[in-house]
Amino acid sequence: MTRQLFASIHQFDVLAFSWCMNRKRREHLTQVGRYVSATADGPLYALMALLLYALHDAFDERWLQAMALAFVVERVIYLLVKRVCKRNRPQDALINFHSFIRPSDQFSFPSGHTSCAFLFATFLVALFPAVALLWWLWAASVGLSRIFLGVHFPTDTVVGAFMGASVALWAMGYVGL
Repeated sequence: MTRQLFASIHQFDVLAFSWCMNRKRREHLTQVGRYVSATADGPLYALMALLLYALHDAFDERWLQAMALAFVVERVIYLLVKRVCKRNRPQDALINFHSFIRPSDQFSFPSGHTSCAFLFATFLVALFPAVALLWWLWAASVGLSRIFLGVHFPTDTVVGAFMGASVALWAMGYVGL
């Protein structure tokens, strides 16, 4: 039963992934995807957190603690899930497909870029609810960029989004925000 479920999910993922790769403007989406994906690289999160701490009055030590805790917990969960599931990336799972960038690790599930983007977006939405749509669109764009760059299947990014937002909400509750 479980094997059949995973086979069905993988079949859906391959179809959705193929649909993305067959878009007329895929080359343009891939170019934009490189830039969007880069906005979700790790060092930028630390810089943004420090800037928020220095410049935003409401961003006190509790916010910084919650964010640091969330990133540590998210990375531990991410690494454990990735090592247990060992799902091949599209380039390794599909015949005659080559990704447009070199991924930082071997396995696809879950998407770490997407997870961190949704984790950070969840914090930003809590701090700046008036522009929530902007943060959610950015995080979703990061997930889509990872698909259009050919390094993740759609469910990798969906699970990454859920994981990042969930851990952020947990961390905010844990420190009493």
